[in-house]
Amino acid sequence: MPISLPPITRRQFGKRSLTLGAMAMTTSPALTAADSEPIRLDQNRVALLADTHISADPNRVYPGTKWPGSPVKEGDHESVHIANSLIEAAKGVIELNPRPAHLIVNGDCALSNGKEAEYKEFLRLVEPIRAVGITVHVTIGNHDNRKNLWKLLPFLKEEQFGIQAGVVELPHANLILLDSGKGTLGDKQLRWLSKELDERTDRPALIYGHFNPYPNRGIRPNKGMHDGPSLLNLLAKRKHARAYIYGHTHEWQYDRRDHLCLINQPAVSYYFGKGHAHGWVDMRLTEMSAELELRCINPNHKQNGDQKQVTLKDPKALS
Repeated sequence: MPISLPPITRRQFGKRSLTLGAMAMTTSPALTAADSEPIRLDQNRVALLADTHISADPNRVYPGTKWPGSPVKEGDHESVHIANSLIEAAKGVIELNPRPAHLIVNGDCALSNGKEAEYKEFLRLVEPIRAVGITVHVTIGNHDNRKNLWKLLPFLKEEQFGIQAGVVELPHANLILLDSGKGTLGDKQLRWLSKELDERTDRPALIYGHFNPYPNRGIRPNKGMHDGPSLLNLLAKRKHARAYIYGHTHEWQYDRRDHLCLINQPAVSYYFGKGHAHGWVDMRLTEMSAELELRCINPNHKQNGDQKQVTLKDPKALS
């Protein structure tokens, strides 16, 4: 099962302890309007976030461009306020009309190694999203510690522990969430994925996992998922598998192999390349396609509003 955080009531939200940032969101125009003018939830709209990297310190500022081998010179590094980045992303999601019924955080919720204090901050910051009726799904990344996250989710049953993989069924597509937290899927999960895809040929499938399936082509090198070639081979054999969507590299990238689109989400938090975008993706599904639009934390960024399309059905197949 994937980790899914169900919606909470406004009363529950009001009773919980909040960070100052999350408290400020309760007075945003979107939440104020929600009291008098209910906004519809759209089952064909999904907000895609990745790499939130929330710290236990709500004031943590992080220099993402500072890493071993970075081409950025000392003194020219760029830093971001981590919590504020998620707060701004959440505001953007809440202000959508109609709102997405689902939101996916595609791995690396935490900054370090998944400390309980980091998850407490993360859960507080996503409460405003849940308070407007949106279900939040979480995949596991290399900075996450599933056991520490489980401790803070008392509604999870013991049988839901273990590999956090599952399927979210939507009207126009199945979203399959994978657990690549250790940098590998493993034979058992790959067999499970094959079975789910083979039993669900009635709808296109969009597959989500934290790790890149091949070596990163962007600014910061990394080898990617250990069994990425096996994953890509599996998806290549199934024409209704239309996209693999991943995070980890903190960079907005697009690739395509035959029918399969490979979409790399930017980080909500810090980025590795000077001047790079950070933000989230607004995905809208129709019978024919998935339309993805980049929403940058900085609305003036040159890539804000950049769009990608995933074809869900071949028009020839419908003629």
